[in-house]
Amino acid sequence: MKLKRIGLTFLASVAIVSSLASATVSAQDTVKIGANYELSGGAASYGQAMANGLELAVEQVNANGGVIDGQQLEIVLFDSQSELTESASVATRLVGEGVVGIVGPATTGQANAQTPIIEEAGIPVILPAATGDGITLDDSGSVLEYLFRVCFEDSYQGAAAAAYATENLGAKTAAVLTDQALDYSQGLTDSFVAQFEENGGTIVTQESYTSGDTDFSAVLTSLLVQEYDVLYVPGYYTEGGLIIQQARQMGITQPILAGDGFASPTLIELAGAENVNDVYFTNHFSSESEEPVVVEFMAAYEEKFGSEPDAFAALGYDAAKLLIDAVERAGSTDPEAVKDAIAATTEFAGVTGTFAIDENHNPVKPATMITLQNGEIVNAELVSAE
Repeated sequence: MKLKRIGLTFLASVAIVSSLASATVSAQDTVKIGANYELSGGAASYGQAMANGLELAVEQVNANGGVIDGQQLEIVLFDSQSELTESASVATRLVGEGVVGIVGPATTGQANAQTPIIEEAGIPVILPAATGDGITLDDSGSVLEYLFRVCFEDSYQGAAAAAYATENLGAKTAAVLTDQALDYSQGLTDSFVAQFEENGGTIVTQESYTSGDTDFSAVLTSLLVQEYDVLYVPGYYTEGGLIIQQARQMGITQPILAGDGFASPTLIELAGAENVNDVYFTNHFSSESEEPVVVEFMAAYEEKFGSEPDAFAALGYDAAKLLIDAVERAGSTDPEAVKDAIAATTEFAGVTGTFAIDENHNPVKPATMITLQNGEIVNAELVSAE
């Protein structure tokens, strides 16, 4: 494998996984799982966690005898560097490696850059966390044959957040702060606003910022003089942490709601735990779950990596396990057969929930609303956009 762009720590990890395979069978007998992840750049926190989830899944399956007559799994992973052109380049390289399927990338933009290549090559892809609306469909609205995901769409989680705000928090008015440079942020904004208004609420103001901003004093000052019940900030943790910090220090006390882009430990580091109060975000996974599959995953992950898994590690794990499960159900490493098996999934017991794959290649499952107080998770409950 050509891994020159991967950081040394993860290179060592991949080497360990590969050695598990080579110690048992020769290289030509391994089943190659491709991975296109953002191990560096702006989305590295997501990609690295997903790569950990992949590594754990492969290690467990190999230790339990592998797949299809004992074949071992081999990870072929490249770093997209959080760049669109590099994501497309990585997809091309993975196709050339003869992988049975691909997991990743993490973000919607990266996934869109990869899609034409994998569709032409006929290689199934499972996206762990690319939540953009309609990315499993082509321009005519027809489903893309080889593209699947294990996360819900932006419109679903935006609407779920609005339903939670009105029904659980009793909000009647809301302010919205959108990252104008992110399709992800704009998609969540649109669905939140539509559902909030449908539920009888009023959007008092909609403000914006741009990815990479670090000083939000101007826009927060304008919010400080408005009256509203909740503030919705659909963005990534990189700016979200700073927004929370500056908002709380300026005296903005209203509950802050967000999407799964807040699901990173770095959010707390940037905001300061003392500022992360009454913060809610829709997510795909809760470490507070008592489901046996989650408890076992948590224990295995912490033993291997020395830290608690976040939602992106869980999604990466589920994406890998679904691909592996499809190989086993297909009884074949033919990408066409694997693709058909993924599409036929009816009850996959993942750590992010038990789900089926619908006709548009999306999972059918609820969202989880996470509540943070003093930087700690104090509550997690299922929430629907209905």
